[in-house]
Amino acid sequence: MIKISLSVNGTERSGDVEPRTLLVDFLRTQLGLTGTHVGCDTSQCGACTIHLNGKPVKSCTMLAVQADGQNVKTIEGVAVGDEMHPMQAAFKECHGLQCGFCTPGMVMSALGIIERHKGDHLNEAMVRHELEGNLCRCTGYQGIVNAILMGAKNMGVKVI
Repeated sequence: MIKISLSVNGTERSGDVEPRTLLVDFLRTQLGLTGTHVGCDTSQCGACTIHLNGKPVKSCTMLAVQADGQNVKTIEGVAVGDEMHPMQAAFKECHGLQCGFCTPGMVMSALGIIERHKGDHLNEAMVRHELEGNLCRCTGYQGIVNAILMGAKNMGVKVI
């Protein structure tokens, strides 16, 4: 077992892990942060997307020991208290979810898209291109794309 310590959603957390433990499994089983989903076990669906040091990563592709000393944000750390983040509110308003399984990963990926395009602009084609690593089995993606564009606009990104 290896002891790791990391900041998760602004709180210092630690635990003992097997060297082969995936970060997604550490978050879900040891920390109880079940908003990060395991969808495919092959890094293709994006349901496990979290932010590592401010950048979206698929937590099923990295070992928990690799996150030692790092900053992790999960979907549970996005809202402020009882108030939804503007991106979460946009997903709700635009019906950017159906069963909800992919939604946490979509929101985390969307926030990464917004971060990359701060001071720039965003359009539908760009959002669709950047969402290629996230799969939704329930929707036709239009609600998701609309939600990301609305969330971006509400966060001050120019949408064209």
